[in-house]
Amino acid sequence: MKQILTLLLATSCTFAASSQTKEKKPDYAKRLSGIEKELEKVLADQKVAGYSVAVVYKDKIIYSKGFGYRDLENKKPVTPNTLFAIGSSTKAFTAAILGQLQNDGKLKLDDLATTHLPKLTFKYDYMNTGITIRDMMCHRTGLSRFDYSWYLFNTPNRDSLIQRVKHMEPNVKLREKWQYNNFMFLAQGMIAEKITEKSWEENIRERFFVPLKMTHSNTDIFVTQKDADASLPYTVDEKFQIKKIPYYNINGMGPAGSINSCANDMGNWVSTWIMGGKFNGAEIIPGSFLREASSSQMVVSGGQPGKYSDIQFGNYGLGWFLKSYRGHYLVEHGGNIDGFSASVGFYPSDSIGIVVLTNQNGSSATGTVRNIISDKLFALEPIAWNADIKKALDEEQKKAKDAPKSVDTLQVKNTHPSHPLADYAGLYGNPAFSEFQITLKNDTLFTFIAGEKNWLKHYHYDVFEFMSVDTKDNAEESDDSHFLINFRTANDGKITSVSMDLDEPEKSTIFERQSIKVNLSDDVLSKYVGEYDLEGQTIKIYLKGTTLMLLVPGQPDYETVSVGNDTFDLAVAKGYSVKFTVEDGKSKAVTFIQPNGNFTAKRK
Repeated sequence: MKQILTLLLATSCTFAASSQTKEKKPDYAKRLSGIEKELEKVLADQKVAGYSVAVVYKDKIIYSKGFGYRDLENKKPVTPNTLFAIGSSTKAFTAAILGQLQNDGKLKLDDLATTHLPKLTFKYDYMNTGITIRDMMCHRTGLSRFDYSWYLFNTPNRDSLIQRVKHMEPNVKLREKWQYNNFMFLAQGMIAEKITEKSWEENIRERFFVPLKMTHSNTDIFVTQKDADASLPYTVDEKFQIKKIPYYNINGMGPAGSINSCANDMGNWVSTWIMGGKFNGAEIIPGSFLREASSSQMVVSGGQPGKYSDIQFGNYGLGWFLKSYRGHYLVEHGGNIDGFSASVGFYPSDSIGIVVLTNQNGSSATGTVRNIISDKLFALEPIAWNADIKKALDEEQKKAKDAPKSVDTLQVKNTHPSHPLADYAGLYGNPAFSEFQITLKNDTLFTFIAGEKNWLKHYHYDVFEFMSVDTKDNAEESDDSHFLINFRTANDGKITSVSMDLDEPEKSTIFERQSIKVNLSDDVLSKYVGEYDLEGQTIKIYLKGTTLMLLVPGQPDYETVSVGNDTFDLAVAKGYSVKFTVEDGKSKAVTFIQPNGNFTAKRK
C-alpha cells in the first residue's frame, strides 16, 4: 500500500510539474525580439554576402528572415525563400528514404550493402561480406574521404562513380574509426533507386518535397540558377574580399549533397523531425528510424568538454551529427559546397529547430548564427561567438598583411624539364579516381580538371603547377597554395605516370599513363595485316572483328589498341607496343617496342 501511495504521489507531482511547465512555457518568439541587430553584425564581421534563418517550435516556424544579399553586386536581398545549396545537409534526406524502405519491409539497415547494390564492390572480400547499410550511413566502413575522386573528376554517371569504390584502399579496419565518406551516401541513394525503380531525385521529390510542402526546393543546380530568388555563390579571397565564384554541379553525387532549398522549406523538414516524423498529422519518417537516426551510432570525437564546459561529446547518428550544446541535446548536420554553407539542426528535447543557409564558401557564420539564436531561445548567458570569430579573422588578416613576402622554400630555381613538352602530353588515369588528358597547344600544356581549364606552369625538374587559364603568370601564391603534378619516368626515360598529393597526405596518388585509343576502319587496319619475319620467326598480324591481333609463336594472341601514327599498344602488356612502317598505303615492316629494346620484322 505504501508503495502504491508513493507511486501515486510521484505521479501527481509529475502532473503538477508538467502543469507548471505548461503554464510557464517560454515565449520563444519574444525571446528573439530585437535579435536582428546582432545577426546583421555577423554579415559585416565575417564578410558574408547574405544568409537566411528559420526557427521552428514544434510544428510552427516562429521566425524566418533573410539578411544581406543573394546578389551582392546588384544589391538583391536575401529572403526566407531564397534558394541556397545545402550540401551535406542532404544526407539526412537520403538516409530517411532508406528508413522508409526499412519500415516497408524492403530492406534492413543491417543488411549487407552489396546485397542490395551488386554494382557496389569493395576492394577486399571482408568488406563485401561485412559492410552493412548502417555502416555506410554512419561513416565506419574503413574508407577515408576520397573526395578528390568525385570533386576533381566529376561525372553525372552514378554507375561510373560507384565503380571507383572497388579500387579505394581502406586505411583502418571496418568499424574501427569514424571517417566521413560521400561515396557511401551515393551508394545509399543508388540502393533506393534500385529498390524503388525511381531515381534518387524522384524519391526526394515524392517522399519529402511534395508532402512537406517544400515548394521552392530542388535537386538540380541548373534549376536553381533559373529561379528568380536564387542566391549567387561567394567566397572570401586571399585579400579578404567577398568574391563571386561559379556554381558547382554535384548532380552525380546527388545523394550526398545536391539539394537546394530555402529557410522556410527547411523549416518544414526540421519540424517533421521534431514532431516524431509527422507533418500535418501524416507520418513521413518512421518513428523507429527517427529515434535511431538521432541517436549515437558512432563516436566522432572524444567526449571531454573543450573551451566551454557545457559543450560536450561529438557523435554521429544516421545522417546526423550529435552533441550536447550547453545542456541541450543537439542533432545537426552542416553542408558545404562551392559558394554555400548550411547548418540544419534541431533540439529534440526542446522541440526547437534552427536552419541557417548562407552563400559563403566554407563559412563559420552558420554555426555562429545558430549558437547566437540558441543562447537567446534558452535564455543562456550569451557567449561572444561572433566576436571570437571576428577577432580570429582580424588577426589572420593582420598577420597576412604584416608578413614579409613569402619565399617558396620547396622550389628549386633554374631547373628545366627533362623532356620536350610534347612528351608530357597524354592520357593519365587511376581507377579509384578517373582519367584526365594533358594536351600541348603551341608551347603550353593544358588540362581540364574540376570543371575548369588549367595550364601547367613549370615549377621545377619534371614538376608542374596547375594554374587556372585566368591566372596571370606572375600571380602571387602563398607557399601552401600550390597544386603540383609530378611526371615520373621508367628506366628507359619514358614518362609512364604522374603523381599528385590528393586525399591521403602520407602518400601521393599515382595516375598511370593510358593508351589513347584511336578508332580505325577495317580498310585502314587491313594494310597492317600479314606475316612478318623476325630473325627466322614468323609473326602474324591479323584481324579479329575490328581488332588488330598479334600472334608470336609459342605465345598467346595479343589484342592491340590503336594509339595513332601507325602505332598500337598491347592491351594486356603495359610498356609493349608495335609501330608499323607504311609505304604506298601498305605496311612494309613492324617494330616491336618493349622495355628490353626495339626489334624490327620485315613483311614476308
